[in-house]
Amino acid sequence: MEYGQVAGVEKPISRLVQGTIMIDEGDLPGSFALLDAVFAQGCTAFDTARHYGRGNEATVGRWVRERGLGDRVVVIGKGAHYGPEGDRVTPAAIAADLDESLTQIGLDAIDLYLLHRDDPAVEVGPIVEALHGHLRAGKLRAYGGSNWTVERIAAANAYARANGLTPFVASSPQFSLAEQVEAPWPGCVSIGGPVGAASRNWYRRERMPVFAWSSLAGGFLTGRYDRESLEVLADPAAERTRRAYGTDANFERLDRAGTLAAERGLTVSQIALAYVLAQPLDLFALVGSESGEEFAANAAAVEVRLTQDELDWLDLLRETR
Repeated sequence: MEYGQVAGVEKPISRLVQGTIMIDEGDLPGSFALLDAVFAQGCTAFDTARHYGRGNEATVGRWVRERGLGDRVVVIGKGAHYGPEGDRVTPAAIAADLDESLTQIGLDAIDLYLLHRDDPAVEVGPIVEALHGHLRAGKLRAYGGSNWTVERIAAANAYARANGLTPFVASSPQFSLAEQVEAPWPGCVSIGGPVGAASRNWYRRERMPVFAWSSLAGGFLTGRYDRESLEVLADPAAERTRRAYGTDANFERLDRAGTLAAERGLTVSQIALAYVLAQPLDLFALVGSESGEEFAANAAAVEVRLTQDELDWLDLLRETR
């Protein structure tokens, strides 16, 4: 495993971050076994959210406390997700979600707190003021945005600099080898494909850490789907994946990843993750491993090195490698 840093978070952060949407307080033994196995493979960062439900935050927090891992594990929290009433990116909603997350997690502070969505109709000033206040109060150690555009992050950080406040230090957009052509849920932001090139350049210039969610494109890049199965499967996850990634260009990327994987004795997932991690960005890849074995296989991608010609070929930028 390789590790990086985020300003304000003193603990090393594994380049592969384990998502926790599958964690369920109704199955504590199974959830703890998964968290133990993932941690044993070198993962030090776990992505939680107020919106995920099923006791996701409470279970992760209990695991951290019972295992005595508070000084080794980085807990990422997210709040201000939209609800039935609409967008909730307001100081009041941020405070309510953060306080409830802290109650559920049972830790003194959340290491990295991300706003799960944005509302461009809300001025950045009050948002930055609110987050800075929570940081000064010791409720979080660093903050940033998930599904925020680079323009909005730049505006927030310009406000922070002008007013002597702490800026956003991390961002979590979607990024994968497969280009996201339609948002799987409302309010998502992707930096993949040609349309995301300017955003990727901004992150590179700013040296801002990027936590790429859906780094395997909702399972599209795991070998789980092919052209035929993705068209006929009717479950909600497959439908979201089809809408977001089921294009001819992405199937060609999938085919090329499969070809390269076969030649290198690797899996499609390992090639796809190696592509993400090879980008000239300070990048962390979020994965949703369902077992320790699956995480170990994903973690092997950290050691895979792809040439620039292979990267360009995988992304359909050249016909040969």
